[in-house]
Amino acid sequence: MSAEALQETSPLGSWHGHLFTLDRRQCVMFCHDTSRYVLFMAGLRKAHFAELGSPWFRRLYTATLAMSGCSDAQIRRAELALGPARFDTAIDRSVQGSLRIARQDLEAWVYGVPNVMDLDPVALSCRLNERPTTIRGQWLWPRKVMLEAVTAL
Repeated sequence: MSAEALQETSPLGSWHGHLFTLDRRQCVMFCHDTSRYVLFMAGLRKAHFAELGSPWFRRLYTATLAMSGCSDAQIRRAELALGPARFDTAIDRSVQGSLRIARQDLEAWVYGVPNVMDLDPVALSCRLNERPTTIRGQWLWPRKVMLEAVTAL
């Protein structure tokens, strides 16, 4: 992990992550900086964090793209465009605000679910991307913006 902001190398752009506890389980929510596309993972353990950037994130991201109607070729191009996972501690308050709102929506939807581990992360991530959000006063639909970015690759 770098204390300095890393130079962006992916044509898709960068992501922010948020670690939180839900139903006494470690959960991670990722938010794409440009589209506010959100991915949610629950029940992470210490061993998962070492592999978080590669298999866990990529599998969930490509699964949500498939559920959104992307072709196999588009999914492969998007996966290649991600490049290797790199982490820094740079923040963007606007993205953090979007993550906070996504977390509030998530917690409202899963209120009363007996076990967070029973949730389908792909379906829940897709649902989070089917709601309008704002970026500095501009309204957008995260799924639509992400699909446009993937199509442009």
